Amino acid sequence: MKIALLGNGAISRYVQQATLKQGLHIEAFLLRPQRLDENHQSVASDSSIVSSVTALPPDVTHLIDCAGHQGLAEHGPAALRAGLDVITVSIGALADPDLYDDLVSSATEGGSRLHLASGAIGALDTLRAARSGQLDSVRYTGRKPPQGWIGSPAEQILDLQSPLPSALTHFTGSARDAALRYPKNANVAAAVALAGVGFDTTEVELIADPTISSNIHEICASGDFGSFTFSITGNSLPDNPRSSALAAMSVVAEILAINKPIRS
Repeated sequence: MKIALLGNGAISRYVQQATLKQGLHIEAFLLRPQRLDENHQSVASDSSIVSSVTALPPDVTHLIDCAGHQGLAEHGPAALRAGLDVITVSIGALADPDLYDDLVSSATEGGSRLHLASGAIGALDTLRAARSGQLDSVRYTGRKPPQGWIGSPAEQILDLQSPLPSALTHFTGSARDAALRYPKNANVAAAVALAGVGFDTTEVELIADPTISSNIHEICASGDFGSFTFSITGNSLPDNPRSSALAAMSVVAEILAINKPIRS
């Protein structure tokens, strides 16, 4: 397996360090043209730095997307058509039906696969198993401190710069609407939707809560299997409070699972 990283932000830097410890080398970095020069000092000296899929070294087999929705939309289809497997944590981007179809057709054309890292949530294996029967309802609730919603549409509903009197809901709707309206905040909603009943049937509630200091993700589901409630309180990466540590870890786990003879 020869890997290239898309992006060089906090999640990408975590992946770089973790894969290095596992003896894996980053063959190349795929970055925006305007960031090529500024990133030469922050990546391994023997890694190529390119701005397009066609410029990647010919021995690269996997592109690891750490660049967000725009990066996956811009480079994911080209990589898949070129026969590269793509691992992404930008799952919310798949709420766009046109992009979803493009990724499917590109993977089919290239004989490749798009691997979805689990991101900042767990229990997705339970949802995938449960959907083999009848899943009656799946609800995802995302709860963050008010500052965690700054830069999102929540600012149009709540005054996030002033102390909130209590936990306040600023979005209720489908996972598709959440993922499209909150591209930097609702990847978890998309992951839950894809594992369970889909983007349009998965219910989502997003809450700004002044009483917490970490992000809390909760899934409630019921169906033929019974019912379950799963909740996780997630820490952020030390060098970027907006990036989930578990999301970065899930990318590393997906990379390491590729070559395992037995996958758990």
